[in-house]
Amino acid sequence: MSKKKAGNRKKIMAATGIVSGILFGLYALLVNFLVSAALVPSFMEKLEAFERVTEESYAAQVQTSDIKGNRQAALNETREWLKGAKHQKLSATTEDGYHLAAEKFPAAEESKRWVLLLHGYTGWKEEMYPFAYWYHKQGCHVVVPDLRCQGESEGDFIGMGWTDRIDCMLWVDYILTQDKEAQIVLHGQSMGAATALMMTGEGLPANIQAVVSDSAYTDAYHMFEEKIKAWFGLPAFPLVDSACLALRLRGGYNLKDASALEAVKKSKVPTLFIHGDSDAMISVQMSKDLYEAAACEKELLIIKGAGHGQAQEKDPGTYYGAIEDFLNKTLENKG
Repeated sequence: MSKKKAGNRKKIMAATGIVSGILFGLYALLVNFLVSAALVPSFMEKLEAFERVTEESYAAQVQTSDIKGNRQAALNETREWLKGAKHQKLSATTEDGYHLAAEKFPAAEESKRWVLLLHGYTGWKEEMYPFAYWYHKQGCHVVVPDLRCQGESEGDFIGMGWTDRIDCMLWVDYILTQDKEAQIVLHGQSMGAATALMMTGEGLPANIQAVVSDSAYTDAYHMFEEKIKAWFGLPAFPLVDSACLALRLRGGYNLKDASALEAVKKSKVPTLFIHGDSDAMISVQMSKDLYEAAACEKELLIIKGAGHGQAQEKDPGTYYGAIEDFLNKTLENKG
């Protein structure tokens, strides 16, 4: 090979390496952008991604007169309750140093029953106050936290249930300092429900005696696949797997680990699965799959005509009646 040809080959190889490096750098930037846009609320706000989430959440709901009326009635009743309800700010610090916030509503009379209420993706504790009001009327102590990186709680990334499953044990520990014989119910909606289910895959204290899972997803990996397509119009492969790697490096967890489906296969905690059959955000099939996979005592309630997180608004009588019956059976003769 002549010196000229060898020189040209080296130039081509160098140029190819530069181009490949640039493309790889751009791809890495895209992947990290997607991770931040989906899991960092402060970043989402700058990109108006919250607006996209809000629009999709609204579109995923059913806007019928009965749902609107029941929602408004629940909000009005909750506001009146909050005017006189005793409450207390709680705080905790995670293993990795983040400050978490919660609100406690102590029962009006002595009670062994406690409820930990967990909100959904990009949500906050106040969204769960209508549930807190109902449980408080049933004579329960209620603890309502802001999950990591949301509301008043610190964090770098939304945990999609995986980091939250550990964080929420801090509130369980707090409850047990108040009452070693506490009977604890985990009630979550959407990501909060997935969090509760992921907790059941761990070695939990016997005090956690029931779970109410409302509109849960099976795993964060598949949710991320769907949202990359829906929000950004990008192909899931290979972006989601790359995002998993980026999140592991930046946030310390893998979306593939955040699986409620795998957790319920090991669960021993009685669980009531609830879902609306008109949910356009998280398919009702996911709750059916979770129910089928669960190794624990279980029940399944599908509310016809309810969109995402709307089961309690579509048919509050059936929704809360099912929870009351389930807890009465689960916690029967236990105080």
